[in-house]
Amino acid sequence: MEGTPTSGGEGLTPQATPLVVSTQISTVDGMVMVEIPAGEFNMGKDDDIIGADSPRHTVYLDTYWIDKTDVTNEMFAKCVQAGKCTFNIQHAATGIHFGNPDYADHPVVYVTWYQAVAYCQWAGRRLPTEAEWEKAARGTDGRIFPWGRKPVDSRLANYNDVVGDTTPVGNYPSGASPYGLLDMAGNVRQWVADWFSDLFYRNSPLQNPLGPGMGEKRVLRGGSFKDPANGVRVTVRFEHVPGSAGMNRGFRCASSQ
Repeated sequence: MEGTPTSGGEGLTPQATPLVVSTQISTVDGMVMVEIPAGEFNMGKDDDIIGADSPRHTVYLDTYWIDKTDVTNEMFAKCVQAGKCTFNIQHAATGIHFGNPDYADHPVVYVTWYQAVAYCQWAGRRLPTEAEWEKAARGTDGRIFPWGRKPVDSRLANYNDVVGDTTPVGNYPSGASPYGLLDMAGNVRQWVADWFSDLFYRNSPLQNPLGPGMGEKRVLRGGSFKDPANGVRVTVRFEHVPGSAGMNRGFRCASSQ
């Protein structure tokens, strides 16, 4: 059972509480970045059964910037052309969109965690921490999805194989987060910086948590076009070995300044 949201969370509808945010555009890849102000939020969910995304706990984050959308095929191609990124065709079992102009504005997929890190470094950014990703996705009012507590449907996100493939980034503006970020639910799962541990939330630091110091798998967030409704909630955590790639795995970057 979902925990009770903090003030303003119940019954939220798409764009019910839009926030005024600052944006900037990267001179390297043209990405629009959104400023997330410093402050506390409730991370994770309350549940009768303790799981990987519980218990809910308070986290304070310093101000940071995060990409408004996932990194696209067109953007990733710039990094490849600059000799700072690689794209391994052998990772792609099906649906090779990279290099196809028809998919230039779709999120890049079939990238490993290491390739995501390399791209963000080339762009002068980094992968967001898991806490940074979740705050950007849900804000501070305890919502379950980026748009609020309203159940997901095909107008709000690309999920549950309704489309059966990725869609262009930003294709679901009604599903935006309170900070205006797009595709924080569905389309592709997004690599974040943290190692995965299903016990970490029980002992998470209050300020700027970075995740466990070591591990075997890295975290992905946000769900994808293949995941069911429960898989695109803002608290859900996925795990994969960092050298793996898949048709529904992409990323966005962040920056501390």
